[in-house]
Amino acid sequence: MNRLFSEIAIGNGKVKNRIVMPPMVCFGYTGAEGMITEKNIGHYEARAKGGVGLIIVEATCVNPSGRLADLQLGLWSDKQIEGFRKLAEACHRYGAKVLVQIHHAGLKTPKSVTADIVAPSDYRETFHQRGKNIAARALTVAEIHTLQADFAAAAFRAQNAGLDGVELHGAHGYLISQFFSPLVNKRLDEYGGSIANRARFAVEIIASIRAQTGNDFIVGCRMGSNEPDLEGGIAIARELEKAGADLLHVSSGMDTPDAKELEISDDFSAYAPNYNWIVYGGTQVKKNVQLPVIVVNNIKTPEQANYLIENKLTDFTAIGRGLLVDPEWANKAAENEAITACLGCKPCTRFKSVESCPRFSIVKYDI
Repeated sequence: MNRLFSEIAIGNGKVKNRIVMPPMVCFGYTGAEGMITEKNIGHYEARAKGGVGLIIVEATCVNPSGRLADLQLGLWSDKQIEGFRKLAEACHRYGAKVLVQIHHAGLKTPKSVTADIVAPSDYRETFHQRGKNIAARALTVAEIHTLQADFAAAAFRAQNAGLDGVELHGAHGYLISQFFSPLVNKRLDEYGGSIANRARFAVEIIASIRAQTGNDFIVGCRMGSNEPDLEGGIAIARELEKAGADLLHVSSGMDTPDAKELEISDDFSAYAPNYNWIVYGGTQVKKNVQLPVIVVNNIKTPEQANYLIENKLTDFTAIGRGLLVDPEWANKAAENEAITACLGCKPCTRFKSVESCPRFSIVKYDI
């Protein structure tokens, strides 16, 4: 496990090991008006105490009209800075670096949040895979610039709160992913068409964040390797690298009915048989960029995580549900101790509430 626990640089900073807590929403923890609660702080502090090198705080909205749920963390107001300052201080006590994932839901914004749902292009979907009818209107160029300013302002608040950086949420079919994807982005102006144009929304956000926060503040981006295919995902990754991103977190992209999973190559299946297509996509992006890459999805054991690092298939491994059910995952992996395993409930019961997880009662550090 030597490489899994080796130090690595991101931008001008260093992370103590290669274990990442990816952004996972704590349903039921967020306070009114997007405020951090003591439950949020305790949740992340426990994972920092448990040995995680890099924590990425759950999707945090840059504009109240783009929330993914009525109760979602926010950084659209200076009033929200103090809660994030307390969270950062709690995690820094244990040597963890902390980013916050900044987010806008775009066409996936629920009607309970706003009646004016926006997307890169006019969008209609009657038979969505989640059983919902979706209708969104196209953003004007002026509105695009306003939202870009919202992302940059949220990043500046994150820096003022003492966080180490931000991660743009450009995956999972949310607004930045919608701009990336030709399945949704049908614009005919400078924000649509070519890959460079579809990446422009995110690229200009990165430039704006850099102008306000300087070079020591980490700017990462979560993206899909299938946007809409591996070739497109790699091309987007290169655009983000050219823009000055410090870190890429490779997951899945649009989840509309016409979106496709990647087909895993035979040589990867033979060399690394215990991983799914999302991990595969991350390893392929890693081959084509020079900046650090996080791979994610269904990586459960220290052995799985270490294999990816030892074989230089990635720079970081994100441990999701494993860290939800055992905050001490990283410390236990370092000491070769038994780790409490996720039961793999389908669907995950934590989508209802954190406390509904059957493992919740044995997690010592959740509050």
